[in-house]
Amino acid sequence: MAIFPKILLKPEVEAYLKSIFKNNELVAAIGPQEAEQKYESLLNNLSHPPAFTTVRVNTHLASVEHIRSLLCEELHKQYASLNVPVLQHPQLPDILLIPVIGPRKDLQKLSKEVIVGAQCGSAVLRGAHVYAPGIVSASKCMKAGDLVSVYSDIEGKCKRGAKEFLGTKVFIGNGISELSRSEIFNSNGPLKGMGIKMIESIYLSPSFDNLLPSYLFLQNLPSSVVSYVLNPQPGERILDMCAAPGGKTTHLATLMHDEGEVVALDKIADKVKKIKQNASLLKLNCIKTFCYDGTKALATSNIENEQEGPPFLPESFDRILLDAPCSGMGQRPNMAYSWSLKEVTSYQPLQRKLFSVAVQLLKPKGILVYSTCTVTLSENEEQVAWALETFPCLQLQSQEPHIGSEGMMGAGLSPEQLKQLQRFDPSEAVLQGMDLDSLQSAKYEDLISLANKDSIGFFIAKFVKVQ
Repeated sequence: MAIFPKILLKPEVEAYLKSIFKNNELVAAIGPQEAEQKYESLLNNLSHPPAFTTVRVNTHLASVEHIRSLLCEELHKQYASLNVPVLQHPQLPDILLIPVIGPRKDLQKLSKEVIVGAQCGSAVLRGAHVYAPGIVSASKCMKAGDLVSVYSDIEGKCKRGAKEFLGTKVFIGNGISELSRSEIFNSNGPLKGMGIKMIESIYLSPSFDNLLPSYLFLQNLPSSVVSYVLNPQPGERILDMCAAPGGKTTHLATLMHDEGEVVALDKIADKVKKIKQNASLLKLNCIKTFCYDGTKALATSNIENEQEGPPFLPESFDRILLDAPCSGMGQRPNMAYSWSLKEVTSYQPLQRKLFSVAVQLLKPKGILVYSTCTVTLSENEEQVAWALETFPCLQLQSQEPHIGSEGMMGAGLSPEQLKQLQRFDPSEAVLQGMDLDSLQSAKYEDLISLANKDSIGFFIAKFVKVQ
């Protein structure tokens, strides 16, 4: 039920992705026709949003049921009294799921148009309004208060300030302009604030601007699974090696009941600031943040045992999360991916450097969880195969909860090893659309199954250090 064009990729990247989803091992197992269908499904599904908006309740401050009740009241206001359910995930008790209504085919396109960049367009499809910096073009007579149709420039060819754009554009909804054309394009300083308040999006998703900010954290479902798989315990010392913006960091601290220590690293100062802000907002005290490069986090000489920050002595942590920098090819919705093949394939060496440091920082019998938000073999299953060969001290572990599919063939891992991995694969989603009538008649179990399948692309591997 694809209403948008399949994701736009550079030809070399599309060929690379095709070689992954049609690798010899996979084709031999499922056949060339099914492999081709899987690949085409991936390209189509990446340009559409997941079937549910996922939020995590800060159980450190309030119960899930109480926040669910408050959220239902807020959604009732946003949705003009439409009765949209809020579901609690049965295996992830602090996760709430809000169905995304759409695609809506009854929206009327208006005469006045606003063109936004592809990244801004993707945010709108997940419930965001259009902020002024995201506006590329607007009709010549647009004034504040005008009703306008919003389009995404997926090829990035619209010139800033254009009065009309006849290139490839995708309709994503209607809104009310908060600014006139002249205010947007004749401003001397940097633009700030809302540019278009969305009132009718192709996909109806809630806006979380200042919505219960201390109690809710907007987080994709697979990203929430990671913290449960690591399973941090109160009193332990945990390392989050690439922690920004702090979603998983704060989740780990919450699961530990804010007892113990979660050390969060990121090498970009502004991102570290964001982690601190999120920890403060959620009132979590056990998180310690440091602006530091994770590849250099292992001490190469004697240091004081009492040293709080990096670099750290070997075997300093009970559990480590390496949510590694990656090519991000599992993000949804994404109608246009502009990276070159060189950029896409540049992450494997960095991931291995970080992984090698993590192994040395982990205590014996400690747990290491590796995750990415991409769909490539080189950053996922191939990294697992490399890790098991390079570090005899590591053993692959089964995961709980196991909500995604098993790992993908093509990296030479055994069937048993693939079953221990967790891959959330957008190619497996069936874009069926959702309206209020179908929601009312759907069974809870079917909706949960849909939420588990129709998510962003993600990968999780869990290891134990046996010696």
